[in-house]
Amino acid sequence: MPRRQTPAPEEDFTENIVDIDVTSEMEGSFLEYAYSVIYSRALPDARDGLKPVQRRILYMMSQMGLRPDRGHVKSARVVGEVMGKLHPHGDAAIYDAMVRMAQSFSLRMPLIDGHGNFGSLDDGPAAPRYTEARLAAPALALTDHLDEDVVDFVPNYDNQLMQPEVLPAAFPNLLVNGSSGIAVGMATNMAPHNLGEVIAAAQHLIANPEATLEDIIRFVPGPDLPSGGKIVGLDGIRDAYATGRGSFKTRAKVEVEKLTARRTGLVVTELPYGVGPEKVIEKIKDTVTSKKLQGISDIVDLTDRQHGLRLVIELKNGFNPNAVLAQLYRYSPMEDSFGINNVTLVDGQPRTLGLLELLRVYVDHRIGVVRRRTAFRLGKKKDRLHLVEGLLIAIVDIDEVIQIIRSSDEAAAARERLMAIYDLSEIQANYILELRLRQLTKYSRIELEKEQDELRREIAELEEILANESTLRQLVSTELGEVSALYATPRRTVLLESEAAAPLRGTALPAPAAAGKNAKAALPLQIADDPCWVLLSASGQLARTVDQEPLADGQRIRHDTLLSVVKTTARAEIGAVTSLGRMLRLPVLDMPVLAGAAGSPNLAGGVPVKEFITLAKGESLVALAPLDKVLAIGTAQGVAKRVTPEYPLNREDWEIIALKPKDYIVGLSVPADDDELVFITRQAQLLHFPASTVRAQGRTAGGVAGIKLAVDDSVAFFGSVAASDAAAVVVTVASTQDALPGTSPGSVKVTPFAEYPAKGRATGGVRAHRFLKGEDVLTLAWAGHGPAKASSANGASRALPTEHGRRDGSGIPLSQSVDAVGPSLSGLSLSDPSLSGLSLSDPSLSLQEPEDS
Repeated sequence: MPRRQTPAPEEDFTENIVDIDVTSEMEGSFLEYAYSVIYSRALPDARDGLKPVQRRILYMMSQMGLRPDRGHVKSARVVGEVMGKLHPHGDAAIYDAMVRMAQSFSLRMPLIDGHGNFGSLDDGPAAPRYTEARLAAPALALTDHLDEDVVDFVPNYDNQLMQPEVLPAAFPNLLVNGSSGIAVGMATNMAPHNLGEVIAAAQHLIANPEATLEDIIRFVPGPDLPSGGKIVGLDGIRDAYATGRGSFKTRAKVEVEKLTARRTGLVVTELPYGVGPEKVIEKIKDTVTSKKLQGISDIVDLTDRQHGLRLVIELKNGFNPNAVLAQLYRYSPMEDSFGINNVTLVDGQPRTLGLLELLRVYVDHRIGVVRRRTAFRLGKKKDRLHLVEGLLIAIVDIDEVIQIIRSSDEAAAARERLMAIYDLSEIQANYILELRLRQLTKYSRIELEKEQDELRREIAELEEILANESTLRQLVSTELGEVSALYATPRRTVLLESEAAAPLRGTALPAPAAAGKNAKAALPLQIADDPCWVLLSASGQLARTVDQEPLADGQRIRHDTLLSVVKTTARAEIGAVTSLGRMLRLPVLDMPVLAGAAGSPNLAGGVPVKEFITLAKGESLVALAPLDKVLAIGTAQGVAKRVTPEYPLNREDWEIIALKPKDYIVGLSVPADDDELVFITRQAQLLHFPASTVRAQGRTAGGVAGIKLAVDDSVAFFGSVAASDAAAVVVTVASTQDALPGTSPGSVKVTPFAEYPAKGRATGGVRAHRFLKGEDVLTLAWAGHGPAKASSANGASRALPTEHGRRDGSGIPLSQSVDAVGPSLSGLSLSDPSLSGLSLSDPSLSLQEPEDS
C-alpha cells in the first residue's frame, strides 16, 4: 500500500500556534456541556413538567394530527419525525422517552396511548417498528391553544422550523406525573400525585395567593403512586414539601388468604413504585435459599390482564403471617424507599422547590398562558369587527360601491376611491374588493349586524378579563376544574402516619410494630405453643379456639353441636378415631382458628373433616382424642378396651383395636381409673362398671367383653361418667325402629345416673327405658354430666324437662317434653347428633376437662 503523503503548505501560509491554558479550556468546555445537559436534556421545566425530548414528542404528534379520535401510527414514524425535525439525538433515546409516557405503571396519567408491547416493570418494550401510538386524551390539555400565541416559539437545531419553548399545560403535569433525570452534578426525582388533589390545591392557591404550605397540604396529603401500595410514615413527605428534599417508605399491599383448608398464604396485589414482580420473586427465592427468610414454602405469580397483579406467597404451617411479612419487608423489595429531590428548571436555572413553590410557578405560568390567549383572541375579534363594520358600510350603499369599482381602471384605484369616499381603512377596502356576489343579499346584512353585536359582546368580555386580575384568575381556576372533572381518578396509594396504623388484612393477629429495614420484628416468627381447644362438631366441622374455653351456647350451624372437644396446644398433635378402629394423626396448626366472642366460638367457621382425613366407604369419624392419655373404646358388639398411648412415631395412621367382622366403634372417652364406663344398648339395657376393671392393652389387642347383648341388640352409646358426679344423668329417646327420624312421636326419659346400680363386666345390665306402645328401640342414648340440653333449629340451646320419667320406667311423650321446653321446639324431634333432627349437647364439654367428654 502506498504511503500517504502530506501536501505541501501554500506559499503564503503562515503558521500561528496559540497557547491555551488547559485548565481554563476544560472548565469552559465542561460548563458548556453541563449547561447543555441540564437545560436541554435531563431536567424538566417547572411550568409544563416536561423535558425537551418529551415536549418535542408531544408537539410533533400534535402537529401530525395523532389525536385520540384518530388511528394509531407506527412508533418508528413518530420517532423519525421528532429526530429529523426537532431532536437531533439517537432514536433509542427518543423511543425510550415515548415509551415511558405510554406506561401506566410509570406515569400517574399517561400522555401517549400505546398499542402493542410497551414493556413492563421487568421487561423492555418491543421495537418501534412493531408498536403504534397516538396522543392520549390528557395530552391534549397540554398542547391545546398552541396556535393562539400562548407561549414563545424558538428555532429548532438547524433554524428551519419553530418549536414551543414550553407547552401551555392545562394541568400541573410535573406534580401529577413526576419526573426523574440525572444531569451533571445534580439529579431530579419527583413523585407522582393525584390529579384531583393537585388541581384542588392549585385552585386554592389561585383564590388565596398568600396561602401557606399547611393550607396546601390539606389538599395534597402525599404522593399518589401509579402502582398503588402503601406509604408508611409521612414525616419525610412533609420535609420534601417544605424544602424540596425528603424520602418516604413504600410497601406492597398484602392480604392473608386461606389457600386451602390447611394452607395460608400472603397475597400481594400491589407493589412499591417501580418494583416488578419478577424482581420480588427472585429476591425472595434468594433470601429463602440463604436462610434469611423462614416460613415460606412457595411463591407463585398469578398475574394476568383480567385480575392484575397477584403474587401468592404460600406459608409453612406454624408461622405467624405478620412476622413473615415483616421479614419480607426487611429482606425483599416489597418495601422500598423513594427519595424526593425536586430539582427543576425555573427561568432556565435549576432550582430545588417545595410543593408551594412548584404550584406557584405553575399557577403563574398558567395565568400567563390564559392572559396571552385572551389578548390573542381579543385582537382576532377586533380585526373581525373592523372588517364587519366596513362591510356593513359597503352593503348600505352597494350600488354606488359597485359603480366605483366598475369605473376604476385597476384595483389600486378602486381601493383609493373607496377609502376616500367612505372613510375606510386599507384592510376594509381590500376586504370589500374581495367580496363575492352571494354576500350582497339582504340576509347577509342581517347576519353581519348580528355578528357585529356578538363580536362587541365578546370583545367586552375579553377586555374585562384582561383588565380585571380576579376575573382572569377565576377563569384559570374554572378551566382547571374542568380538567379535573374530565381526567381525575380516585387515589390509589394509601397514606399511613406510622406502621402501627397498617393492619394486615385478612388476619385477626396484630400487625407488626417494627418491621423496617433496620428494625427487628416485634412478633415471634412462629406461632407460640399456646393452649387451645380442638373442636369437632356433629356436622363434621373441625377447628380450634385460641385461649378460650368453648361453651355449648355458641353460634353454630343449624342442628349442629359439639361432638368432641380436646384440650391441647397450638403446636401439638391429636388423634382422630374412626368407626373402623383407625387412629389418624392430626397437627393442630393446620386447623383454622374460630372467630367469635370468648367462650362462644362460631362452629360455622370450621373446615370439613374430609379436608384433613380420608375415610373409607362406610367409615365415619367417631371422636378426637389426645395422644398422651389412656383411651376407653366401646364397640357396637359390646367390646370394651382401654388403649395405652404407645403409638408409632413414623406413621400418620394406625389401628387401635382389632375389630371382629361387622363390628365398629360406637364411642370413645378418656376416663380416670375410678370413673364408670357406661354401655347403653338399642333395646334399652344399661351397664356401667369401673374403668379399672378393664386392663389397658396395646393398640393391636382386641379388647374384652363389656356388655352381654341379646339377640339382634347392639350398643347405642358408650362413654364414661365420673363416679363422684352427683349431677350425672341418663337421657334416652325411644321410637319405632323402622320410622324415619322425626316422623315417630316417641318418648324421652331423663334419669339420674346414680339410680342405676353397677353390675359386673360382661353382664346384661339393667333396664333403662320401658317402651310405650309402638316403641321398640332407642334412637338416642346418652349418659354424662347434667342437666342435658337440646339444640333447636336456630342453634340455640334449650333445657330438657326436669321430670325423670314415670314410675313404671317409661318416658314422657316427646310432644309433652318439647312443649315443656318451649314452643320453638314444637314439631321437631330429638335424634342422634349425626342425623338431621335436634341433637343433644353435653354441657360437660365446656367444663375444665373437656378431654373427658
